[in-house]
Amino acid sequence: MQAAIKHYLIDIHDPWQQFSVGDFIEQADLACQEIWDEGKVPVVCGGTAYYFKHFLFGLSEAPPSDELIRNHIATQIEQQGRSWAYEYLQRVDPVSFARIHSSDIYRISRALEVWETCSRPLSSFNIPCEKRNGMQPLIIGLQREAEVLRARLGLRIKAMFDEGLEEEIRSLIRMGATISWPGLQGIGYREFFQAREHGEWSRSLIADQIERNSRFYAKRQLTFFRSFAEAIWKDPSDKKEIHSLIEEYLKTFSG
Repeated sequence: MQAAIKHYLIDIHDPWQQFSVGDFIEQADLACQEIWDEGKVPVVCGGTAYYFKHFLFGLSEAPPSDELIRNHIATQIEQQGRSWAYEYLQRVDPVSFARIHSSDIYRISRALEVWETCSRPLSSFNIPCEKRNGMQPLIIGLQREAEVLRARLGLRIKAMFDEGLEEEIRSLIRMGATISWPGLQGIGYREFFQAREHGEWSRSLIADQIERNSRFYAKRQLTFFRSFAEAIWKDPSDKKEIHSLIEEYLKTFSG
């Protein structure tokens, strides 16, 4: 796929490095400008609605990340555990607590960092209502039947293991990787480290946990993406309709 279509923002940081939503916006803007300069139209794709929404509308007015406070929060989480962080979030920012999954340690940490910085909940800061830079995107959401999606998730997870996921994790551990590394918070990585912490390294149990987390994540992301009123939802098999939508949209750039 990458040989046919150039991809951006892949393998640009090491897994132990922090990569915030602000960093993403900055790098995505540079990539989009490069694509525009080549006379092409950027395609932003993927499943992280949180980053996508901020890319469209910009950052909230919450205070910027503070490395000292962020490191302090990370140390507390390492010493007291993730459950402590989630319970702390429930006390200081119940709105964010309701929005953020207990396994999303990056967003939990960010919310706690904001609270520690200004004693104000992250949820009290609004995201801008207007799209950045006059963006007028065509947003196409791909949706499958639940049973079809579940079957495909199972096949994808099997393929991940067949292609060496477990060996990749063991290699990372030999490098000194820990569950606190930002790049290892994603589904498919964190389950191994959680299992290792509990002394329950079982391929079948880890695979089941990855599938379970993937289903929950897909459900949450679908809910999040449905907040985009202009999104047009299509089954991936509706290729003709999708192509027609794209062709009609691209006409706005012609002439």
